[in-house]
Amino acid sequence: MADTGISSGSAVGSAALTNDVDADVSGASAIGTSPALGADSSAGVKSARRAVELLEAFGSNHDWLSLTDLHHYTGFPRSSLHGLLRTLRDVGWIESDDAGTRFRLGVKALICGTAYLDRDPVMPYATEALERLRDQIGYTCHFARLNGPDIVYLQTRESRTSAHLVSRVGRTLPAHATALGKALLSELADDELTAVLPKQLTALTELTITDREALRSELAFIRERGYSTERGQSSPNLACVAAVVPYRIPGTDAMSCSMPGERVTDAELLRVGSLLRDVAEDLSQQLRRAGIR
Repeated sequence: MADTGISSGSAVGSAALTNDVDADVSGASAIGTSPALGADSSAGVKSARRAVELLEAFGSNHDWLSLTDLHHYTGFPRSSLHGLLRTLRDVGWIESDDAGTRFRLGVKALICGTAYLDRDPVMPYATEALERLRDQIGYTCHFARLNGPDIVYLQTRESRTSAHLVSRVGRTLPAHATALGKALLSELADDELTAVLPKQLTALTELTITDREALRSELAFIRERGYSTERGQSSPNLACVAAVVPYRIPGTDAMSCSMPGERVTDAELLRVGSLLRDVAEDLSQQLRRAGIR
């Protein structure tokens, strides 16, 4: 069955979230009048949760998505999807193609994401540290934060000779598959690690660690040494070194340097790791002096 377009009309669009709930929650009261406000079954909560899940589906896919695609990713009824898509498009969170049958994130998503970085007091300090580090060692440098089982890139400074033109800011990778992520995972206690890791450790390359016990062993080594390394585990022909910025306990942020895996030696990884650990510690002290926790 072919996907149908989403018609325009602000009056219909503004009521879409309510219509979505009315179709699926019988007898739900309006927000502010329901005695069950705050329960998962309430109209507002269910509608908001669906809107968020829909935006996350867009965020995890780089292509235009059709109604069929979104039904597959979310499992939402097509009637509900029509209303949700119309509302999100009308307020600028998503945009549609000319036919109104395919969708992707809109500019409001970028504005909101940028606001997260703009209000984070860590970022000016992290950016300055990355620039100093990049100029000192010549490699591309990153700053990332642990977010559940993933790391999200918050800032990047490319090598002066890098041909990489696509920003990594806002992109995520599984923590267990990256030097950044493993440095941050090494900060966690066993029960915290068990809670945060997914049931299945996804392999990004044939070298990615997917065995839990092997990962725990490496994390113990990282914890003792003070920085992590990886070669070809997150991307073929890429090596990376990372160290936690320990201004919080457990650490939530880390810095890394990435370099061509086929050219960098083990001795160079160790040299960069030792330097990076010192830079991360220096950044941590700056943040603490500034009262940032």
